[in-house]
Amino acid sequence: MPRDSDQHSDPAVAGVFLAAEAALIEARLRLLQEAIATVDARIRAISDALGRLHPADPASSGANSGND
Repeated sequence: MPRDSDQHSDPAVAGVFLAAEAALIEARLRLLQEAIATVDARIRAISDALGRLHPADPASSGANSGND
């Protein structure tokens, strides 16, 4: 058997390996959370800009839609 498989059977080595994997997963999670926050902020900014370009007016929501 390869030497690597013997090392992973050692509980101390396995614990270090799992701790390293957990740290990587946590770092990736933080990056994804930051990316999601960035996308959310962009969506809000675009929604606000669109709202300023075409304000929602319930009275005219169907009266002058231009589809006549």
